[in-house]
Amino acid sequence: MNGSTVPMLAELREPGIAVLRLNRPARANAMDLDAIALLHERILTLSADRALRAVILTGAGPAFCAGLDLKSVLDEEGGLRLDGAGGYELQERFVAIVRELRRCDKVVIAAVNGPAVGFGFALTLAADIRLASPSASFHVGAVRIGLSAGECGISYHLPRLVGASRAFEVMLTGRPIDATEADRIGLVSRLVSGDELEAAALACARDVLRNSDFAIRQTKRLMWSNLDAPSLEAAIELENRTQVLGLQTGDSALAARAFAGRKESARGKG
Repeated sequence: MNGSTVPMLAELREPGIAVLRLNRPARANAMDLDAIALLHERILTLSADRALRAVILTGAGPAFCAGLDLKSVLDEEGGLRLDGAGGYELQERFVAIVRELRRCDKVVIAAVNGPAVGFGFALTLAADIRLASPSASFHVGAVRIGLSAGECGISYHLPRLVGASRAFEVMLTGRPIDATEADRIGLVSRLVSGDELEAAALACARDVLRNSDFAIRQTKRLMWSNLDAPSLEAAIELENRTQVLGLQTGDSALAARAFAGRKESARGKG
């Protein structure tokens, strides 16, 4: 297969950083059954790579991901080819990808280069960091075709990122969130011009990788865990345990010595 026919491209851009690109630009990177299976396979492979520390998720062409490719599940008369059991199995295939992104101990950066619809929106929400171009937009989609707006973890992630009141309004109306609003409400970390989006995502990944592997993995785990913490005390208890473990690592001791050395050097110059 050449690059134009492979629906998913994974590339090691530099040591420790991979780019995973949805590659069906003629279909706005919408996912058919083969693409769903391949995306899951690629994410599992990247997750298992111990040398890898950050994954950038983006789309080819002007869209990020238009969700499910409806043509792939319709028959010649335009009817749905899936019965109830088949529909549930399809949902589980999508959900397995979202679960795997959340379980992945790499930092996942979504570089949202265009519309993210349905499952595409869910992918961005499951990432740890979201950067967006001015052409990005976020759509729940399903509520406008007679389905629930809650799918693939959207009803879980969205209110935690933008607040319950705003999430209710977006999910019940089905209106899109454009890039400017996404930046204003904190759905994305920042906006970057389209030409510079991937470079900005790489720079962000490099900033993350300046920290130790233990610090990155444990901070990610801690953040996601404490979004569901039942109390402040439970959150603090997990923080305390993680910090004590960190103090036992060689990285922590090395960083402390380097910091102390910089302070001594600064005093000497004064």
